[in-house]
Amino acid sequence: MMPGSPLVRRRSNTGGNTPTRLGRGTWSLAGMVHGVSRPRSQVVIKILIAATLTALCMFILRQYDSAGTVIKFSVNDGVTHVLVTGGAGYIGSHATLRLLQDGFRVTIVDNLSRGNMGAVQVLQELFPEPGRLQFLYVDLGDSKAVNDVFTKNAIDVVMHFAAVAYVGESMAEPLRYYHNITSNTLGLVEAMVRHRVHKLIYSSTCATYGEPEVMPIKESTVQVPINPYGKAKKMAEDIILDYVKSNSQLAVTILRYFNVIGSDSQGRLGEAPRPELRAHGRISGACFDAALGLIPELKVQGTDYNTPDGTCVRDFIHVTDLIDAHVKALKAASPGKPGIYNVATGKGVSVKEFVEACKTATGVNVTIKYMDRRPGDYAEVYSDPTKIATELNWTAQHTDLTKTLRVAWKWRKAHPKGYTSVDYVKN
Repeated sequence: MMPGSPLVRRRSNTGGNTPTRLGRGTWSLAGMVHGVSRPRSQVVIKILIAATLTALCMFILRQYDSAGTVIKFSVNDGVTHVLVTGGAGYIGSHATLRLLQDGFRVTIVDNLSRGNMGAVQVLQELFPEPGRLQFLYVDLGDSKAVNDVFTKNAIDVVMHFAAVAYVGESMAEPLRYYHNITSNTLGLVEAMVRHRVHKLIYSSTCATYGEPEVMPIKESTVQVPINPYGKAKKMAEDIILDYVKSNSQLAVTILRYFNVIGSDSQGRLGEAPRPELRAHGRISGACFDAALGLIPELKVQGTDYNTPDGTCVRDFIHVTDLIDAHVKALKAASPGKPGIYNVATGKGVSVKEFVEACKTATGVNVTIKYMDRRPGDYAEVYSDPTKIATELNWTAQHTDLTKTLRVAWKWRKAHPKGYTSVDYVKN
């Protein structure tokens, strides 16, 4: 070997204990295997142990907030953790309220494009305990942000409400609806797959049926949507159902809503559409706005439909009953066996009948302006709720239309400008 070689240079000796030089300036007792490798390996082991302990400590620390409370959203502790998309919206906020009342842990994700931070604040004040409710400002169109939600939170179930949902608007802006509903649902399901979250309750609509020739509508009725809103929802349904076919672990329930009205019976939450959205909003909201004098009249679009009084016929379902169906669907969802249910009362009510009930509920003789049909609308839609009653033991409890509107009006009258204005500052 060349002088100064770093390799071990062994010299012949007879004593067995004569020191042997290792490289430059290093000595070892003869008989040691590989000289310095054992001390070096011990150092490496110590470094690895220290690094592991440091990483563990950092992980543990991340599970605590500044007050030293365990951040329960990121751990599995036996409490079912529900991700509610669109939880700042009208229906999503009522769903969050019910889930929290029933002992679930809830994470709301919402980009507040249609939702209301004031509703979130009400929920936070009602359930201030650590680990019950958190709000995350997230756009479902941002795949990285959606993935981060699942990475940082131990999600068990997804209730997917988030969507733009106005028929007239969908006719004017169809691509927006396909992006917001179909594409965003695909991205959400992909994130669920990636993080092995296997339970989904999907918010769909009777608009997927279009205008069937036979009433009432059953779940077996052929879906032929006639507007981009219904088409986008049907595409999202197809994506979900196709995935179930390829993955027997996924437990899915699709709920097709009819026309949602009403508010929390205790007056904690209500329907408060933004002023810029009133032109697209529900008829109940428009009636209340007219009764409050916020708009000069209530517009009724279409009086020449083939119905008893010429106006559209709809099946109006109370939001509390709707959310009850969601909770029952969550508990009943079974892997590999997707459930599809219409959620409605089974009774059709014409727009004219609705307007008269609204006048009675508010005590205001609102001015009615009759107009031409709205593009994309259908004449008559009401459901046969037999399947959901049989399989989920669900039936609508709030079927007195005037009473439902009276309760909703009480909240709206107490909140003429909607929820107290709350600004959300994105971190």
